[in-house]
Parts: sequence; structure tokens; C-alpha cells
Amino acid sequence: MAPPAARARYIANKADNQILSKKPPKRLGLNGSNKDPAPAGKKDKKQKDSKKRKQSATGSQEKSSNPNPIMPSVQTAFKTFVSARLCSAIWAYIADCDETFNYWEPLHYIINGHGLQTWEYSPQFGLRSYTYLLLQGVPGYFYQKIFNPSPILIFYMVRCMLGFGCAVMERFMYKSICQEFGIHIGRLWLIFQLFSVGMFVSSTALLPSSFSMYFGCAALAAWWQRNYCLAIFLTAISALLGWPFAALIGIPVVLEMLLRQRDWKTFVQWTLISGASIAIPMIAIDTSYFGKLTFAPLNIVWYNVFTSHGPNIFGTEPLSYYIVNGFLNFNIIWLLALQLPIMLVMDYLIVPAKSKSTLNFPHYISLAPLYLWLLVFFAQPHKEERFLFPVYPLISLCGAITVDVYQRIFFRFKSLVFKIKAGVHYLDHSMFIAILVMVTSTLLGLSRVFALYRNYHAPMDLMLELNQFKADPQYNPNFIYNVCIGKDWHRYPGSFFFPARNFRLRFLKSEFRGMLPAYYVNGDNATQVVHPYFNDLNQENEHMYFDYNQCDFLVDFDEGKYTALEPNYSKRSKEWTVMKSLPFLIPEKSHKVLRAFYVPFLTDNHIQYGDFNLLKRKPKRNGR
Repeated sequence: MAPPAARARYIANKADNQILSKKPPKRLGLNGSNKDPAPAGKKDKKQKDSKKRKQSATGSQEKSSNPNPIMPSVQTAFKTFVSARLCSAIWAYIADCDETFNYWEPLHYIINGHGLQTWEYSPQFGLRSYTYLLLQGVPGYFYQKIFNPSPILIFYMVRCMLGFGCAVMERFMYKSICQEFGIHIGRLWLIFQLFSVGMFVSSTALLPSSFSMYFGCAALAAWWQRNYCLAIFLTAISALLGWPFAALIGIPVVLEMLLRQRDWKTFVQWTLISGASIAIPMIAIDTSYFGKLTFAPLNIVWYNVFTSHGPNIFGTEPLSYYIVNGFLNFNIIWLLALQLPIMLVMDYLIVPAKSKSTLNFPHYISLAPLYLWLLVFFAQPHKEERFLFPVYPLISLCGAITVDVYQRIFFRFKSLVFKIKAGVHYLDHSMFIAILVMVTSTLLGLSRVFALYRNYHAPMDLMLELNQFKADPQYNPNFIYNVCIGKDWHRYPGSFFFPARNFRLRFLKSEFRGMLPAYYVNGDNATQVVHPYFNDLNQENEHMYFDYNQCDFLVDFDEGKYTALEPNYSKRSKEWTVMKSLPFLIPEKSHKVLRAFYVPFLTDNHIQYGDFNLLKRKPKRNGR
């Protein structure tokens, strides 16, 4: 339970930042926050706390000079989240080939009966869970069986479903943030989330790290509301069904629960309930797919932590990778979030009020999951953008709290220089700081999103052009059409972009020397077959390569660099016609800043595009 002084400050903050919702009986907390009704066992205790809050709030409201500022209701925030995530579903490109080959392709196999399989899905290794795919695939499966739509419609249906799920999480988190940290921080977090490039990319990505973001942050929201049972259950979903390393987010929750609350009984009880209700069905489903006892979360932890090679064979990055990547995805909010621990110390030393502005937990406890996550993953040699997905909403939150700290410190210095009458709230004199940060981060976010779409969306648009061929008189539904790709294999968006089931992706030999995926074999037990060409050492296997002369279509990016294995296919006019060509960024020939952020009238003069081509083979003697 927070001390009375902390509750008084919390309620004063809420009183100074309240607005009536459309339905007056449902308000955010005491002054506008939409609290859930208390459970029956805790009703009396909640009523006593409510009386104390109302008494404290009375005095605070009398001092408030700005009782009704702009404060979006929970319902309004949810609508904006849904709108933003649907925009992501439609316009975000697939930034990670792991998303395509490890999730969209096996999902295509589940729904349409064919798709590419990676070594992680081989029963020999069993690193990926089919249970996770089924959660996304069941709606798409029934959609396909009932309506038989174009595969691309299934793709976007699943994406919209993911975006809506993310918005539900953000609604829950927004409500909890307003209650725990105050409404001012809640509305800052709302703006930062809506225009965050990181959220634009991660919210609709078919990745376990995005799934763990949904449930991991929802678990934190439940924790901040002191709903420990729900927090444990959501953390278990995040770690078992999503990404096992996401359990790291739950460590501060567990430590606070055991060491601060000393509630061992609830912890043990709900850990067993959560583990049994999630792990047992998961093991049963994966065992049926792999044909042997399989617990995928344990396998992936074992591979990444306890094998001699681990994930480092796929590449290592310096510490600066996450620094730069964080700025690209959150711009100045990322920098503000990194400096929050220092700013909280300065706030404690400079601002005279020593009471906490949070309701239940001090900042060093409630925000520990983010900095614990950064501490662990910054230290790993193998770094990828998606590894930070689970804490993206926390970056926005810590950035919002840093802005609030700057506002309080500014008001403190101003009150020392100028005579300010008693009872004036610090927001009355410092809102320009919050507005400046919101406007700057919003403009940078929109600039980055626009740059991503212009620079990297071509492969998805190009594949849609194959739908035009399906309407061509030359199209034969009884033929298997081979769509070949060479050095640009990692930019392939997935089989859902093919117009029909008689199209197959084929790999041409290039300068790449790593492991490529292969198609699931035909048959009912295709997921149980162990293939000799798969390995966990990222070693090349010739089985994956296709005969160039059998290609019907070819996807190739012409960036002006050619080798014997990576020729300029579009110049072979005797063999190919250019069916569609779209611009795609050449990073090495473009300005680092102006390629990352779109600046009108400047960017186009300092970046260079190549041609991303869809080639169609000219008719052969057999007429194809």
C-alpha cells in the first residue's frame, strides 16, 4: 500500500488532469479513470481506501488551477490504437526474413497445404512451436475453408487481427499507466505509442517477440494494478506460447511479489496453474506435429544458451547497433528513456517533494523490467531488432516519465527565480516542454514511417503484380509456376502473395553461403519427416537450389553490382521481359540520415534507388 503522502500527490496529479468521459458514471479512477469493480474478497478494503482518497482529493482539487485539461478517455484511446495498428497492418513492410520463413511460410502450409520449412521446424531440432502458429492460423484456416479467398486476403486478415490484439493490450496498459503513474504521463505515453515507428513495425509482425510484447506488457499492466494472479498467467503465456526469453520481464514481478509482498502461496499456486494450463496442451500439440515428445521453449533456450555455437553464427553486432536502432524506432523518446535513471535521481535531489508520484510501486521497481531487459540483451553479441520488441511500450513509458521529470525540474528552477504563488501546479508553467517533445517525436516518427514505405515496400508491391498474370490467357491452373529468386531471397514477403496454389518459390545459387529453407514434403506427416539437408550450423546445402532454366518468373534487385552468380538478369532481354519494376533504396549510395528520415525537397537529392524487377520468361516452344 502506498503511503498517504504518495497517494495525495497521485490524486492531486489526477485531479489536475481530469476530464469527464462520455458516460459520467464511468470515470477514470477517482477523477476520470475507469477502474474495474473490486473483487468480492477485497471490497471492504477497497472502500476504505476509496474514502481516504476522496478526503485527500478534496484538498487537492481546491488547489488545482487547471481542473479540465485534454485527457483522452480509455475508449477514445482504444479507438486511436486500433486505427494506428490497422494502418500498420496495411502499410508496414516485412522487415525481418525470419518472420517470413519461420512464421508466414509454415502458417501458409497449415492453411493452404504447402509452404517452406526451415531447419528450426525439423523434428531433429524442434525450436519453433506449431501451437503459436495455430493461434494465428485457426481464424485464417476457417476463413479459407468457408470463403476460399485470395491468399493475400488471408495475409492481411491475420495482420489486422494482430493489430487489433496489440490495441487491446495498449488499452489495458493505458488505463493502468493512468492509475499508477498519473494521467499526464498516460497521455504522453498515448501520443508516443501512436507515432512510434517501433510500434508501427512490431505491432503487426507475426513474430513471437511481438506476441510476447502483447502479453508481457499486459502482465505488467496487471501487476501495476496489483492483480498478481493475472500478471503471472499473462507472463506464462508470453514466455511459453511466445518467446521463452520474455520471462525476463516477469523477474521484477516475482521478486516484488516474494520479497516485498511475501505472497509465496499465490505465486506457487498460479505458477503451477499457468504452467499446467499452457505447457501441457502445448506439448501435446507440438508432439503430434513433430512426431516425438517436444517442448519448443526448452529447445530454443538450450540452443541459444548451452550449445557451443549458439546464435552467434548468424552474425554479431557492436553495442552501438541497439543505440542506433532504438533512435530510428523511437527517435528522441529513446534518448529520454535511456537517461531516466539519472533524471529520477536528479528529481529526488532537486524537487523538494519527496513523496512518490506513483500509486503502488516506486519507479525503481515498476520500471525495472525495461532496464533489466536492456542490460541482458545489450550484452549479447548476436543482436537483432526484434529482440527489443517485448519492451517497446516500456520505452515510450520511460520516455514519458522523463519528460515529466524535466517539467518538474524546470518548474522548480523557475519557482526559485520568480515568485510563484502557492498552489500553482507545475504543469501550468511547463507544458511547453511536453508539447515540444510530442511535436518533435511525432514529426520524426511520421518522417521515418514515410521513408520506410518509400524505400523498402517494393517487394510486397511487386509480388502482387503476379495477380495480373492469373487473369492472362496464358495462365494455366494445371501448371506449377516457378518464381525464382537469388541474392534477394531475404526480401521475399511470403507465399501468401502468390495469386494461387500453383506458384512455388525457388532459390537460385548466389554469393550467399548459409542455410536456406525447403518446401515441406507432400503427405499427411510432412512435419514429422527428418531431412538430411537441414543442419543447425547455418551451412549451405545444394538441395535448396533450383535449375535456372526451369524458372518461369524471376525476382531480382538491380543495384548496379554484378558477379558470376549474381548477374544482371533484367539485361537478358532474349530470355526475360520486365513485367514490373519498382524503386528500392540502395543504402550504400544514399545519405545515412536522409535515407532514414524523409525530408521534403532534400531526401530525393541525396538518396539513390535501384530497380526491383519482376521478370517473366519469354514463351518457349511448348508455349508456356
